[in-house]
Order: sequence, then C-alpha cells, then structure tokens
Amino acid sequence: MLFAMRGLALAAGYGGGWWLLWRMSELYWFLPAGLRFGVLLLAPYRYWPFVFAGEWATFALMNAGIPWLGPLGFVLDTFPHVLVCAVVVRALRGAWPRTRLDDPEDVVHLLVGALLAAVAVTAANAVVLQVVGIKDDTPLTYTLLTFSLGDYLGIMLLVPLMILLLRARPTRSQLRSLLRHALLLLLPSIALLFALADTEPSLAQYARTLMLVPVVYFAFRHGVRGAALAMLAASIAVTAGAGMAQRADAPVEAQMFLAVAGAASLLLGAAIEALRASGERLALQNARLEGTNVRLDQLAQSLREVARRNLRLEEEERRSLAAELHDELGQNLTAIQTRVKLAHERLHAAGLSDVATSINDILATMRRTVRSLLNTLRPSVLDEFGLYRALAEGPVRDMLATAGIAYTAQLRGDPTPIDDDTRTAIYRIVQEAATNTVRHARARSFVLRMRVGPHGGRTVVLLDLSDDGIGLPDAPPGAGRYGLQGMRDRVLALDGAIRIRTGPAGTRLRVLLRLPAREAEASGAPAEAETEAA
Repeated sequence: MLFAMRGLALAAGYGGGWWLLWRMSELYWFLPAGLRFGVLLLAPYRYWPFVFAGEWATFALMNAGIPWLGPLGFVLDTFPHVLVCAVVVRALRGAWPRTRLDDPEDVVHLLVGALLAAVAVTAANAVVLQVVGIKDDTPLTYTLLTFSLGDYLGIMLLVPLMILLLRARPTRSQLRSLLRHALLLLLPSIALLFALADTEPSLAQYARTLMLVPVVYFAFRHGVRGAALAMLAASIAVTAGAGMAQRADAPVEAQMFLAVAGAASLLLGAAIEALRASGERLALQNARLEGTNVRLDQLAQSLREVARRNLRLEEEERRSLAAELHDELGQNLTAIQTRVKLAHERLHAAGLSDVATSINDILATMRRTVRSLLNTLRPSVLDEFGLYRALAEGPVRDMLATAGIAYTAQLRGDPTPIDDDTRTAIYRIVQEAATNTVRHARARSFVLRMRVGPHGGRTVVLLDLSDDGIGLPDAPPGAGRYGLQGMRDRVLALDGAIRIRTGPAGTRLRVLLRLPAREAEASGAPAEAETEAA
C-alpha cells in the first residue's frame, strides 16, 4: 500500500513537473528531457512504471485537443520517447552504478549517456513523424540536430543539479559563497549580455562568449556544483537574450555553444573537485604518517632509554664486580705475598729459595692480571683523572705504546656537561677502537680527535678515530666484530650516530653524540668548540 501511494505521488509529481518544464522550454533546450532522464537515472527500477504512466498521462492531457492526430499517431507520439530513454538509462546505470559527480570519469558517463539518450529519442521521434505523416519544410538533418541538441542541453542542465541535490547537498557556507560570487560576477555578466543582445551580431556574439568567464570561474571555485548552477544561469541568459533580440535564425550555433561550454565546465568542475579531494586525502595521509612518525619516535626514545638503562646497569655490575675482585682477591693476594715474605728466610734455610721466588713471580703475574681485569671492568682512571686526562695519558696510551704504535690525542672543548653514561661510553669506544688497531690493523699510528661544544641548543661530542693500518680484514666471527657491534650499541643507546670507513689506507671511525638540551644550556664551551663540533 505504501509503495503504491509513493508510486502514485511520483507519477503525479513527475507529470506536473514535466508539463511545467515543457511550458518553460525553448528551442535551444528541452528541459522535460532532462527531467525524464534524471528521474529514470535516480529512481529505483520498481518505480519506473509510475514514471511511464505519469508521462503518458501528461501527454494524453496535452494532446487531447488535437483530433487530427488520430489514435495511431497519439500512441506513437506518446509511448516511445520514455521507453527509448529508459533503455539508454538502464545501460548507463549498469556502467555507472555510483551515479555521482566526484571526478571527470563520472561526468563523462553522464555526458555520453545524455548524448545517446538525446539521439535515440530524436531518432524515435523522427520515425513517429514519418509514420504519422507530418511533413515539415525544414531539412530532416537540421531538425534532428536541433532536437538532439535540445534534449542534450535539457539533460545537461537539469540532471547534474538533480544528482547533486540528492547525493551531495551543499552546506550553508557553500550556498553563501555561491550567492556572493553570483552577485559579484554572474549577474554583471548576464546584465552585459542583455545590454548587447539587441546590438550588432558581432557584439552579441562577443557578449555570449563572455558568459564563459563566470562559468569557468564557478567551475574552478565551486567545482561541479558551481559549474552546473552557472551553466544553467548562462543558458537561461543566452536564450533570453536571443528572445529579446528576436534573433532565432541560428539556433544550432547557440546550441552548440551551450553544449560545448556546459560539457567543458562540468569536466573542469569535476576535475577541480577530484583534485581537492585528492589533496585532502593526501593531507589526511600525511597527518596519519606524522602521527605514526611521532609514535615511532616515542618508541625509539623508549628503546634508547631502555638501552641506556641496560648500559648503566651493565656498568654498575662491572663496578660491583671490580670492587669484589679488588677487595677479596686483591687482599688475598696481598696476604699470600706477605706470608711468603715472612717464610722466605725459612725457605732459604731449607734450600727452597727458588720456590719462594717462583711463588712471588706467580703472585706478581696474578696481580697484573687482576689489575688489567679491573681496568677492563671499570676504568678507574676516569674517576681519578677525568675524561680528557684518561684518554690522553691513561691505559689506552700505554697499550698502544707497548704495541709500538704512535698515539696522538687532540681534545678540544669543555667536557664538563658530559654525563657519566656518555663519558663511560666515550672511553669504551676509544678503548675498543685502540684494541682493534693493536690486534688487527698492523698500524704505525693511531689518532684520536675529540670536539665538544654546543650546537643547535644541545651539547655535541664528535669523536674521530683513525689509524694507518691495513683496515678491517674479513675476520672470522669474534675477531673484532663483537667490539664493533658493542660500539654501535653504545652509540645508538645514546641517540648518536656512528660511521666506519675501512680500507687499505687504514680505518676511520666517526661518532656523533648529542647530549640533552638542558645539559647544552649549562655548557660554557667556547665558540671555537661549537664550530668544530658542527
């Protein structure tokens, strides 16, 4: 019951609209063709019989006063048009299920469907005229072209607005913007067209061409919605201007102008909307990527904090183990050495002085081993001498000198703002690099350059370690590779960067470490250090 009531309401509304638009139509454009095409395009298939009935009933009422048409002429003049248009629309809906105007491809579907429907309905009408026997002095080709363009213009002027009103209604801000630009640009252009309509044909043609300016502007500024509205207003103005001048001698020319201008403006408007939508999607994607990058940065920062905490725990464990070795094993070795000294005379008297000497040698070797182990576990020289002196005069220099490698240390900048974790990491990196040089490089010299200074609101530490050896060979696992990985881990944990270049001319290792901004602000490093660190 509800379906029937809706169908009857649709038939009545469609029939009334069809009759009203028929009264408003001119030779340039046939608006009922647009209403027929739009309703068939947007209405569900189950309501199509009501559309057919509404048009046929309207035709019956309109042709009731034409007795010479005859029953056959009445049937042929009433029934074919909507059926032919329905066939074309059915094929169009199969190829264009979206029925929207979001991009130029949608507009192309609409324009092609409109052209096919206009040509098909005009051809059917021509057949009807031949069957009924209505003769006209106008050439058939001219009649077909005029009526086809009229139907095409009617579809192009009404259907885009129907689609936009049902599928993409404008907001209040969009309506206000359309009204403002219509008052500023469209109305003055229409007024100029009316003013020049009754003048020379060349000026009238110039004014008609000038109507393209607001149409193109509306398409560029408001997309396909603005193009549809501006084209409808421009078409009405052109038609009204021709009527004022009583110049209907070249309707095909005006129709072609309106058809080309309308198709171009709709395509331009759709392209502009598609471009804007693409820009919005790109901006949204960029915002999502920025959010993802922020989360990744937060995760990386968390991982660096965890790695730094692990390094700190490792150093604390090393310090604790070193203290245990120093307190327990060191004291026991001292006690053993003291007892051997006390027993030395008795061993000598018993002829066992060589045993005492051997024991002392063993104890000395053990003390050196323990001392080396303690220095590896926790470089006490850092606590005793500070970073710069430890690097310039500490165990690193001794190790290189023992291996016969010349050592040069160039240290600049104020190391005061460097925290304990970074200081330990710097020393470990230099220590590991020197160890690799001694073990693998066969070098004659080792150079350490270190710069400390503020840069970009943060304290920057730049390490440059190089030797003149044979480079890093393709060594088996464990031959220096673990040390390099350890250096990388320390640098990454401190939010730094490391780069290693190796070759026949030697190995060069560069490390950049950045301290937090609050530590950089406390730094009093001179401008020279800042320049060299950068």
